[in-house]
Formats: sequence, C-alpha cells, structure tokens
Amino acid sequence: MTRDGTTPYDLVIIGGGVNGCGIARDAAGRGLSVLLAEKADLASGTSSASTKLIHGGLRYLEHYEFRLVRESLKEREVLLGMAPHIIWPLRFVLPHHKALRPAFLIRLGLLLYDHLGGRKLLPASRSLDLRRDAAGRPLKPAFTRGFEYSDCWVEDSRLVVLNAVDAAQRGADIRVGTEVTTAEREDGHWKIELRDAGGNTATVRARTLINAAGPWVAEVISQRLQLDSQFGVRLVKGSHIVVPRLFDHDRAYILQNADRRIVFAIPYEQDFTLIGTTDVDFTADPAEVEISSDETAYLCKVIGDYFEKPIAPEDVVWSYSGVRPLFDEGGTTAQETTRDFVLDRNGAPGEAPLLNIFGGKITTYRYLAEQALKKLADCFPEAGPAWTAGAGLPGGDFPVEGFAALVDELATAHPGLERSLVTRLARAYGTRCWRLLEGVEKLEDLGEHFGGGLTEREVEYLCQREWAVSAEDILWRRSKLGLRLSAAEKSRLAEWLTSRRRPQARAAT
Repeated sequence: MTRDGTTPYDLVIIGGGVNGCGIARDAAGRGLSVLLAEKADLASGTSSASTKLIHGGLRYLEHYEFRLVRESLKEREVLLGMAPHIIWPLRFVLPHHKALRPAFLIRLGLLLYDHLGGRKLLPASRSLDLRRDAAGRPLKPAFTRGFEYSDCWVEDSRLVVLNAVDAAQRGADIRVGTEVTTAEREDGHWKIELRDAGGNTATVRARTLINAAGPWVAEVISQRLQLDSQFGVRLVKGSHIVVPRLFDHDRAYILQNADRRIVFAIPYEQDFTLIGTTDVDFTADPAEVEISSDETAYLCKVIGDYFEKPIAPEDVVWSYSGVRPLFDEGGTTAQETTRDFVLDRNGAPGEAPLLNIFGGKITTYRYLAEQALKKLADCFPEAGPAWTAGAGLPGGDFPVEGFAALVDELATAHPGLERSLVTRLARAYGTRCWRLLEGVEKLEDLGEHFGGGLTEREVEYLCQREWAVSAEDILWRRSKLGLRLSAAEKSRLAEWLTSRRRPQARAAT
C-alpha cells in the first residue's frame, strides 16, 4: 500500500535483510502501515551470506550465553514449523579431537543443548563409534569417537524473501532498489527522502523509523540521520567455500580447531559441500567484502586436518563472504563477540522515535521483530497482538513431516516433469508450486529453458512476485542455480531479463 507524502506511514524500515523483512511482516500483520526500503536486493547483504543454519549455537555455551542459546533453540522449532519447505532438520557429527576438549565435557554440553530449549520435534544427541558408523569413513583413522546432535538447515535468502512476500500480502509497501538518502524529524514525524535505482526521488512521512541496515547501521545513524548513538557495531567477516561433495551421507560435520573457532562441512545442493565459516574483524566497505586467500587456505587446512582426502584452493567452485554487524561489547576476539541483539530506541518525549538494531542472528529474527514492536508499543496502541509464532510463511502450509507427500502430489499432478525438478521447486516454493505450475503438463509448457532446470515460467514468477530484477538475484539469492548454469547460460538469462524487463512488482501476491 503506497501513500502520498502527507499521509504518514506507521513505520518506515531501512534495510531488506532478515530483521527488516521480519519486522515488516510482523507489523503489517498487526494492522500497521509499513514501508520497507532496501537500496539493493532483498537479502543482498549479510542475510544471504550465512552458514544457512537455524541453530542454538552450540559453541555459545562455552561463552556462557545461556539465554541466547535457549531463545535460539526455542525459535529453531518455531521456524521449522513455519517454513518446512525451506527449513529442514539436519544431524551434525562432532568428531572428538582428544587434544582440544574432553569427551565428557562435550557430552554434558550436548545434554544441556538437548534440553535447554524444550526440544520436541528433533531427535536427541548421541555418542558415535566412528570406526563403525558411516560418518567415520571420510575421516582420518585417528578420529574414532564422535557425537551427533540436531539442528536445522535454512535457505537463508529465501527466508528473507518469503517474509517480504507475506508482509506485502498484508499491505506492506516493499520498495526494493530504493535508498533512504536522508531522514529528519519534523512536526512530530519523520520526513524521509527516498531515491530509487532510476534516480527518481520521493518524500514520505512516518510516525516511527527503524534502522535495520545491518552492517550499515552505524553509517545510517551518522550520515543519513545526522545523529549520535551510545552503541557501536563490530563488523566481522565470515567467509565460506563450496567444493564438490566430500562425503556420501546426508549429515553435516562440526569441526573444532585449536584457535577455538568452529568450521562446518555441510551437504549442499546435492552435489557439493559447503565449508565455513571464518571470523575476521572487518573495517572496509561491507559492499566490497570478499574472501581472502588466507581464509580459503584456512578452511582447506581445517578439512585436511580431519578428512582423509584433503582439498586445495583450486577445488573451490564458489565462495561467498558476508559482514556480520555484531553488537560491540568490547570482546577480545571476533569469535567471542556476542551474536545477541540490542534494540536502541532514540528520541526524547514528544519526538518521533527511531529504533536502531545492533547485532542479532538469523535464528532469532522473528523473536527480534516481536521485541522491536514491543519496544515501540506505546506508539501504536491500536496495533494487534503478537501473532507470528506458528503462522506459516508463504508456501509453508503443510506439516513438518509432509514434504515428501507434497512432492508426491505435485509429481502425480505433473507427470510430464522430472521428479528432480518438482522436488527443487517444492523446496523453493512449497505449496505455492500449485500456482507456479498451473496448466503445465510437460517441460515445454514452462517456456525457455535457461539450464539447470531454470525455466521462463519460474523466472517470470520471480520477477513478478519476488522482486527479482537481475540474473544474480535469481541465480544466487532466489536460488543457488548459479552453481549449475554455464557462463553462456548465465549470459542468456541476463540477456532475456534485459529484453523482457518490466516494472518491478510493488507487491507480491
């Protein structure tokens, strides 16, 4: 729902990452008028550069972050129930490294992890004999004992997009490719200047302003708003590499290291293994972040320390980096800095409030959104109650254990499509596949095939309903099909988008 420059929105949100989109969804569902401005693409920053886990954070127990772990573990199953198409259970194998942590301490930690968050859906942890278990086969013979526990996997960028889709369906005005250039308090409201990708400008007004700009949160405060903040942000770079599949089973590994960092090796997109992350302090422009040769070498070395078959930088088929905007509490190392969030409300009585969001993690985004609106509750006495816990995201309206049944139904209804394609589409869109595949009897009905199972019908859908504009939006955020398409196929997709480009969707339906 768009408004003119005189009718104020209840909320204007800066930033289309997981926190911004989560708040937009929650607020719109309470009946509030919302505008979200994202200068680039949804999830184009930190929210698409995670390790893609919905987890409590086992390693945070060592830093005595019990409240954060408990809240995260509670959210883990809430989110699993909300989006079983893009979130699913994953078992993690922790090989015991005798020189690092005693086995009894790990076992105690896992027992605490099992019970701290009221686990109901996921299986408990257990000990493993790696000499007999299949998880031990890729590892070096020195690793004879291990442990296994549960967490969840998430398609992180799709989580962001689906929150935006739901927000738009509930009336939010989602403006992708739109930058907040300045904002100032005027006559009890915020006067906010916007500029879109075409250089067009607009002025809107708002009762409240939320700064969910992630790594740019401090820059927004000081440069766009010309204000000061009592809190700071610590930018920490996390990098990942993707290599051809290292093992045949569907479990992940969590690998301890002498520097007290944790590295995951996770089954990825059927044919690959995702390895990460690193924790490196970062002071440059977050828009220019990229993996360094030292980080690549570090991740390769960790794999070589544990696995029989080593990997080298030339094995890397793709890499990505992101900057985490952590709340700066003065921690001595990047990995010790808290992943908790701080909500800073700015404004004297009678002034239009500003809420700055520092820190946070993808697992707690929904809870953060609730807390953000609670922090602003006095501004919106007419708003409805909290509602998102248990409210499914678009396409997620089926049981947690019902994904296989959904694929069966879709495959039966569309026998002319390969089951692998149907499965991928169900993972991405859930029950919204019924709309995407409406009238389709054979592959040719989906239009031009760009490679990797990506077709004209799906691209049209992403442009019309999920704000996709570029090939990068489609291949690396709405999907990971960039791993499948050749350079020529990627160029063809970009060419097609240029030739068929139409006005970007203002609202998804």
